[in-house]
Amino acid sequence: MSFDGWTVFALFWVLFVTSPGPNAVNCITNGMTLGLPKALWGVAGILTQSLLFLFLSAAGITALIAASPTGFLIAKYMGAGFLVWTGVRGWLRARKPADIGPVNAGSVYGRAFMIATINPKSVAGYLAAFSQFVQPDVPIWSQMAVIVPTALTITSLSYLTYTLLGVYIGRAALGVAFNTWFRRGLAACFVLYGVLLAGAAVPQRA
Repeated sequence: MSFDGWTVFALFWVLFVTSPGPNAVNCITNGMTLGLPKALWGVAGILTQSLLFLFLSAAGITALIAASPTGFLIAKYMGAGFLVWTGVRGWLRARKPADIGPVNAGSVYGRAFMIATINPKSVAGYLAAFSQFVQPDVPIWSQMAVIVPTALTITSLSYLTYTLLGVYIGRAALGVAFNTWFRRGLAACFVLYGVLLAGAAVPQRA
């Protein structure tokens, strides 16, 4: 990959991972309710999904999944249901004080991984990256040596920033009413993302 090509890819990836979505909402929620140390497990879950999707995209598996209307439909509704359930659960728990004691790092990691995986933006973004920026006449794995570190670094910085924003909001939210309605707003975002995901168009075979 040339330097110019790398620059374009890096700018694309910045826009891709910094645009607000379920991952960003989850990071803010984790930072606000769990504190920084435990919330970092959520960032680790997103990075695991990112690394997995990078290699799946390189192998062509993501494109294969997106080309199957039936498989996409099943995954779409499962993902939509998970996001709506997450939002409803968050709304109902908004009045309760954040309980950070018994939270398991594995559950924070697993939940973040699930949300990142079912995010419809993920499939579209990775497919766009590999269809636009990977050169077919250059060995794919030599290009991955540049793409993977770049993508993971930008992804880490983006979702760490969202997590720190949540930590700051959690410390600054002195009023219980503000805290409750802000958490309900985040919960509503999950429901909205789930509804939008359920209504997304099913890709058709070319």
